Amino acid sequence: MVSIMSTNFDTSTSPEGETKKNSSFRTAASVQTMLVAALAATAAVGVYSYNTDNSANGGESPTGPEQSTVSTTATIASFTTADVGQCATWDVNNEGLVSGFEQTSCDQEHRFEISARENLATYPSSEFGPDAAPPNLTRQAQLREELCQSPTLAYLNNRFDPSGRYTIAPILPPAEAWAAGDRTMLCGLQATDASGTPQLTVGPIAANDQARVFETGACVKVESSAEFRQVDCTEDHHLESILTVNLGVPFPQGAPSTDEQNNFLGNTCTQASIDYLGSEENVYQSTLQTFWPTITSNSWLGGSHSVNCFLMSPSTEGAATFNTLNGSATGTFTINGEVPPPQPERDPLRDTAGTTASAEVGVPVEENAP
Repeated sequence: MVSIMSTNFDTSTSPEGETKKNSSFRTAASVQTMLVAALAATAAVGVYSYNTDNSANGGESPTGPEQSTVSTTATIASFTTADVGQCATWDVNNEGLVSGFEQTSCDQEHRFEISARENLATYPSSEFGPDAAPPNLTRQAQLREELCQSPTLAYLNNRFDPSGRYTIAPILPPAEAWAAGDRTMLCGLQATDASGTPQLTVGPIAANDQARVFETGACVKVESSAEFRQVDCTEDHHLESILTVNLGVPFPQGAPSTDEQNNFLGNTCTQASIDYLGSEENVYQSTLQTFWPTITSNSWLGGSHSVNCFLMSPSTEGAATFNTLNGSATGTFTINGEVPPPQPERDPLRDTAGTTASAEVGVPVEENAP
């Protein structure tokens, strides 16, 4: 779970300018409630499920449309011998078909880290007997909670952020192995995109930052379902990532308070917007505001230490939403379909010396997401 704050450039030191500054923070507060829910919702745990290439049997899955199949006959041995602490990977084509399932070192690119092995044949029920069909997605979700949750948390020594980038999921044997009597279920962790597809990551989860962040330059759409989804910047979106900041560097002693994070990120994200757009004047003319999340103590203890600085435009219609952006802020872009109009001349917020000094106070740490 995170909290949210944003700011824009105060264009004046007059009382009117102070009103504008206070207004920007009130706007941030109104956006906050919706965004806390949005960021939390992106961490919903998904069930591992894929379609394999079934062209040999006319395109019909032998286990039905909702059954989980992962591999082919040639890779059954590799699948069933994967053990706790190992990682697995596979290829996914444009149609979502899976091939090439194999074990690999967790130091190499992979999609799944194994936290437990379960033999469903020993489950106190006859539902997984010799003639049983594989469990459907609903039952897989139940098995994840019943059989995967506790051993996975133990595997991570309880260092897990349920609001972070990793989710707990089960993998069943491929259809051929299940039909032959294999009832092995692998429990493990994966980083998924907004559609639930496991992404390639590098390194064991215990050594990785669990924060859900976007690469610099990524454009992000906040879906009506309260999910953050990266899109091409030529598509409508609401946020543009300008920096990833590892807060574990300036706060090595433990979880900083919300005020400490906001004070650090206020300077850091403001400087990041200047660096990203080339000058303070460019930021001012863009009319965009900086925006960042903060990390709760629970998420920090769970292993999430990084956040994004974003550019955004808050809605002025009273709803806790963003205006719609199209195009990157580094080029020609629109806000709700309109190019931002030229802004009136004003005294710069900071001179060059002031900008340099601010950068020295809190240097952001760029950390690319695995």
